[in-house]
Amino acid sequence: MTKTVERPPAVRVRPVKAQSPAGDRRRRRLTDHLRAYGFLVGGLVCFALFSWYPAVRAVVIAFQKYTPGSDPEWVGTANFTRVWHDPEFAAAWRNTLTFTLLALLIGFAIPFVLALVLNELRHARAFFRVVVYLPVMIPPVVSALLWKWFYDPGAGLANEALRLLHLPTSNWSNGADTALVSLVIVATWATMGGTVLIYLAALQSIPGELYEAAELDGANLLQRVRHVTVPQTRFVILMLMLLQIIATMQVFTEPFVITGGGPENATVTVLYLVYKYAFLYNDFGGACALSVMLLALLGAFSAVYLRLTRSGEEAA
Repeated sequence: MTKTVERPPAVRVRPVKAQSPAGDRRRRRLTDHLRAYGFLVGGLVCFALFSWYPAVRAVVIAFQKYTPGSDPEWVGTANFTRVWHDPEFAAAWRNTLTFTLLALLIGFAIPFVLALVLNELRHARAFFRVVVYLPVMIPPVVSALLWKWFYDPGAGLANEALRLLHLPTSNWSNGADTALVSLVIVATWATMGGTVLIYLAALQSIPGELYEAAELDGANLLQRVRHVTVPQTRFVILMLMLLQIIATMQVFTEPFVITGGGPENATVTVLYLVYKYAFLYNDFGGACALSVMLLALLGAFSAVYLRLTRSGEEAA
């Protein structure tokens, strides 16, 4: 009697589909994007909480009668009207615009000249970079307090130096005619280090062949700066000018610490007036209205400035 041998059931093997390279690339791209956005979440949350939300909230409060601890009341444009008729309003804008103009005249050329000098140095270049950047590392309030002592009309170092040179002394920050210029000097000294380093990086990126060609054509130092250095660093110069105008229009630390807005409101700026409305008058609606005015002015100026510079680049 023969035995039948049972065969095991055949196992069907499904063919494995090869993944397309395009699908792998899309998957990797999606993974990279998710990882990048994951790293950005912390920064986005910080910006949303400490920058975007306060800005939007300030715009809303500008149209409200608001005092901390009480319910806000919508008042329309009453805050803007009240701020507009404030006697200090015109003085604050005049001082702010004058400060910005003086900062451009004094504080915009000096960093560029210092960068040119540092770029030409062959020895101790790193040391002088540290010396130039050192004021930036000093806290702004500490820097302002040092200059307040320096400007003291009695025992201040500035007048002591003038006495040693047998020159007439000055009231510096205590004089209505000299206070704003004194603050411009402080702001320039405290912030020019970063600008000098940016200029220096731009200068070092200029190909040396351009200077060699200019020298072969007989160009002197001023001609090389005018025809080679300035055109090659034009974009950096224009951007730093825009940033400086925006920063100087928001000057606050120097008037607050050194002069307190005086003498005779000679150094009251827009941001200092915002501070007075919010923390001295307890009028947050007026403070936000004044802030919105400054925001609108700077936004409009930035848009026009960028439009003009872009048109100039296209024409060139």
